[in-house]
Amino acid sequence: MTIYNSIGKQYAKTRVPDRRIVNQLIDLLDLPNGSAIADIGAGTGNYSYALANQGFWVKAIEPSVVMQQQAIAHPQLQWFTGHAENLPLSDRSVDGAISTLAIHHFTNLPKAFQEMHRVVKNGAIVLLTFDIRLAPKIWLYDYFPFLWDDASQFLALDQQIDLIQQNTKRKVEAIPFLLPDDLLDLFAAAAWKRPELYLDPIVRSGISSFAKSDQNLIVQGVNLLEKDLNSGAWLRKYREIKNLTELDIGYRFLRATLDN
Repeated sequence: MTIYNSIGKQYAKTRVPDRRIVNQLIDLLDLPNGSAIADIGAGTGNYSYALANQGFWVKAIEPSVVMQQQAIAHPQLQWFTGHAENLPLSDRSVDGAISTLAIHHFTNLPKAFQEMHRVVKNGAIVLLTFDIRLAPKIWLYDYFPFLWDDASQFLALDQQIDLIQQNTKRKVEAIPFLLPDDLLDLFAAAAWKRPELYLDPIVRSGISSFAKSDQNLIVQGVNLLEKDLNSGAWLRKYREIKNLTELDIGYRFLRATLDN
């Protein structure tokens, strides 16, 4: 995740915590107010801060100093520099753990899941992840096909679930997360109904798949998208999208719990 030392300097501007994701995290954690939560791969601490605001004590773990420097201080939020594969936390030191759209950056998923299990007492481990194979391709990949190529290299959801179960001995439940059309957290496919946002370099800079890709291909896609938006071609080709208020693009919450 050290890629964010170079690409994450404006991350906090576009990766704003969305209340629907925050609410879902809290529902799936199912812990009393005042519980201790580990946020693994916390980034700028957007969801760490949101959970702290809801009364939880949050331990945010993030390897990128650039990302940490963008965090907003909170009396119930403590920062640790570290990686998911070697969490700087004691055994059974938190009541639950979350990781939002981060596990595709981890270098050793089995070890990361073992570490999550090690530091959590009896509560849930909740992940927000994705598998784009679970949904039809959307228009975004017509303009930026490298986004599909990049995301399709990540583990399928079934493989993610198997790895969690094998390395934590927990049962795992998958909950679909349909993306609303006004999502605040502008991750890769979040602006599916707002194509003009992908013309903004600041928005693109908050999406790791753009940052890792050939800039010439990005420019080609941006130019074509801008042309089609200006001419009305985009709306003619994807008119049905304008009637939707939410869309399944393959994002899923995973909730890993111990058998009672």
